[in-house]
Amino acid sequence: MTSANSQSMKPATVAKKLGIYLPATPQEFQDSVITRADFAELQANPPEWLAELRRNGPHPRPVVAQKLNVSISGLARGGVEEALTTAEITALLQAPPAWLVAERSTHAAVRAEAQRVKDEAAKKETKKARAAAE
Repeated sequence: MTSANSQSMKPATVAKKLGIYLPATPQEFQDSVITRADFAELQANPPEWLAELRRNGPHPRPVVAQKLNVSISGLARGGVEEALTTAEITALLQAPPAWLVAERSTHAAVRAEAQRVKDEAAKKETKKARAAAE
């Protein structure tokens, strides 16, 4: 039986788990196979290049979407197909274009509806539990 630490991951998987844009990483990272122990070390003690990528980007689309508080689909509808730097994200937030305002509103409405449905399901489950206890 092999230990969990001997398992390895592709650089794309590690980049996704770290929330970084793979093409912006050093070539040796892109060409390597990372073990779970290496991955844990990257998380615990990130090298300077990783800290810099997390701080200034470019950031992958899921991170950009999260920072802008929109969905990934909303980014696509807004015409954002590439990775953005922190400075570009900040510029968008300081002077939001019409598409960003609309997508943030849509995203907020979708999240509110999802929360409402979740709360309603929880209430039904509580009622079922009370009825079963009686």
